[in-house]
Amino acid sequence: MKDLRVVFMGTPEFAVASLEAIINAGYNVVGVITAPDRPAGRGRKLRESAVKTYSKSKDLKVLQPTNLKSEDFQKELESLNPNVQVVVAFRMLPKSVWNFPEYGTFNLHASLLPQYRGAAPINWAIINGEEKTGVSTFFLDEKIDTGAMILQQEININKDENLESLHDRLMKTGSKLVVKTLDKIAKGEVESRAQLDSSDLRDAPKLTRDNTKIDWNNSLDNIYNLIRGLNPYPAAWCYLDNFSEEMQVKIYDVEKLNREHHLPNGTVTIVDNKIKVAAIGGYIIVKEIQLPGKRKMDAKSLLNGFDFAPEAKMR
Repeated sequence: MKDLRVVFMGTPEFAVASLEAIINAGYNVVGVITAPDRPAGRGRKLRESAVKTYSKSKDLKVLQPTNLKSEDFQKELESLNPNVQVVVAFRMLPKSVWNFPEYGTFNLHASLLPQYRGAAPINWAIINGEEKTGVSTFFLDEKIDTGAMILQQEININKDENLESLHDRLMKTGSKLVVKTLDKIAKGEVESRAQLDSSDLRDAPKLTRDNTKIDWNNSLDNIYNLIRGLNPYPAAWCYLDNFSEEMQVKIYDVEKLNREHHLPNGTVTIVDNKIKVAAIGGYIIVKEIQLPGKRKMDAKSLLNGFDFAPEAKMR
C-alpha cells in the first residue's frame, strides 16, 4: 500500500464533496489549491471559494495562486511534496504542475468521457435530452478532458430533472469515484486506458448569452430541455413584449404540456393563474420567472401584481 500525499485542487461546492470524501477516507491531504478570493455581491466584498471555506474548517493548508506558472507557486507546491494530485472543478493546469507528482494528477469530470468534454457537461447533458450521464476520472495531459481514463460511474437522468438536482447527484457519485480512484492508486492497481474518439461525440462548451437564449420557434421538448438544463444557473432567458414594452426575462421552473393549438409560437396566455407560452406541439407552463430588476417569483405571486397584455409574446 502506497503512502499517498494528496494535493487537492478545486473551487466550487461541487469540489467540496470530493475533498470531504478524501479526508473521511483517511487520506493525507497535504495542501489545497483554490481560486483567489473574488469581489461579490452589491458591496463587492471579497468572497472566498467554497473549497477554501471547507479547508479552513479542517485546518488544511490553502494556496491561492493567481499564476500557476509562477516560480513562487512552483516552490510552494514542491514544498508540499505531493505524490498525487486530485483536480475537481478547477482551471487548466500547466504541464509543470500536473506532471509533478510521482503518481500523476487525475481529474473528476461530470460526464461519461469522451462525451461532453468542456466547461458545462451537466448542463449540456440535460439540454441535449440525454437519458444517462455520469462521472469519470482520468489522468491529465496537455489537452482538455482527453487524458487516459481510470474509472467511470453511470447514472440515469430523470425526465423532469433540472440542473440543480442532477448536479447534486453527480457531486455525491463523483466524490465516491474519487476515493475509489485514490484506492486504486494506493494499491498500485490502476489500469488506465486511452479515450476513444468517434464521430458522434458531443461537446460541453462554455455557457454564453447566445446559447442560453430561448428560441420559441424550436420544438416543445428542446425548449423544455434548455430551460431545465439551465435551472437555476445561469437560467434560460428571452424577451417579453408586453404593452409596447420589451423586457428581458429569465425563466426557471417550467412544465410542458403536449397539446395541439393554432397560436403563434411565443404567445403568452393566462389560464387559471398559469402562464402558458405557445410552442410547436404544445405549451411551456412557466412556474418561476424573473423580471428585470426584480427577484425570482412563482407565477401566482407575479400575477398578483403584474398584468400581461392580451397580445403579450415571448421571443
